[in-house]
Amino acid sequence: MADTTNTAPATEAQPTRRNEKVGTVVSTKMQKTIVVEIEIRKAHPKYKRVMKSNKKFYAHDELNSARVGDVVRIREARPLSKLKRWSLEEIVRRSSLAQLDEKSPIEEVQ
Repeated sequence: MADTTNTAPATEAQPTRRNEKVGTVVSTKMQKTIVVEIEIRKAHPKYKRVMKSNKKFYAHDELNSARVGDVVRIREARPLSKLKRWSLEEIVRRSSLAQLDEKSPIEEVQ
């Protein structure tokens, strides 16, 4: 006879497919929040010329790990505040500006 065990695919937890975007961190002045700017390249409907436009997204950064200039991937999330609807997924590439900022000596005023 055939195997009677129930192997329904509904029992496995399917991860929900959420929208992801890759952009550059513009601001980290808030606590646990980063501002990510995404460059959108779109052809003009009539003239077919490629046009650039920028859009800013507020994303949740729990560990405050992202710095200005980093290239990050953000993922759509539930609303966390008035403007935050995204969360930091990963840091794709670190900024060279952030490395220079860490190594700069602190001058003490005497």
